[in-house]
Amino acid sequence: MAAPANSSSSTSRRVVTGLGLVAALLLAVFAAPAPLWLGLVVLFLAAAAWEWTRLLSFGPVFSHLFVGFTAILATALAMSGIQHLAPAYFASLALWLAIVPLWLARAWPLPGRTLGWLLGWLLLLPAGLALLYLREQGATLLLGAIALSALADSAAYFAGRAFGRRKLAPRISPGKTWEGAFGAAIAVGLSALAVGLYFACDSQCLMQLVAASGLLFVLSIEGDLFESWCKRQAGVKDSGTLLPGHGGVLDRVDSHLAVLPIAALLWLWLHG
Repeated sequence: MAAPANSSSSTSRRVVTGLGLVAALLLAVFAAPAPLWLGLVVLFLAAAAWEWTRLLSFGPVFSHLFVGFTAILATALAMSGIQHLAPAYFASLALWLAIVPLWLARAWPLPGRTLGWLLGWLLLLPAGLALLYLREQGATLLLGAIALSALADSAAYFAGRAFGRRKLAPRISPGKTWEGAFGAAIAVGLSALAVGLYFACDSQCLMQLVAASGLLFVLSIEGDLFESWCKRQAGVKDSGTLLPGHGGVLDRVDSHLAVLPIAALLWLWLHG
């Protein structure tokens, strides 16, 4: 009888933590002044950087150095205004469209310290800059990008549970299925159409919105799979323990790390 109680307790922690995260995010996005928002983004990057060092076994000295330099570099880049420039996100585009697919296809191991340091920055810094840029362009825009990843993740989970048969990436994440991914694609596509119709988009705008949502959906899957691969290589279930019932920060933002920088790049391209 202990297992059901433990399962119920775990679910309760997950729900409470999830609701708390959503409330905190909404409050920060809509109410935090710019300096406080920058501080929160840097704090988020520092927490994610710490978990990255744990996955790659940097050791205490290099872990603290990586976290410290990540926070300093993120602050310096933000204050320079680089988040307004497309080149800030092109490196992320190359990572997710070229390097990560090759990494997963060839089952490369976790990188060493030097490459791991650079890869960590390439994963984290563009996402942090995108959080600043998209929020500056509009709180609703930022929440829309975040919601897309969350919708894809939730829809894939429920569609996979209901219809899942064929494994999407059994070596990396056995729980993910092609049926779940297909269900998530439908949910994201329909949501994009609904948003476009709500805002009375013309046909060109609607096509751009659906195409952009489709690209971001694929990237969200990549982000999820890449973090799963890193955890599998590190021999851990979760990236950390900071969020009760959810694991670590990287466990919650894996897909966002891929989606946010490219969402910022698309917005710059369409409206810059």
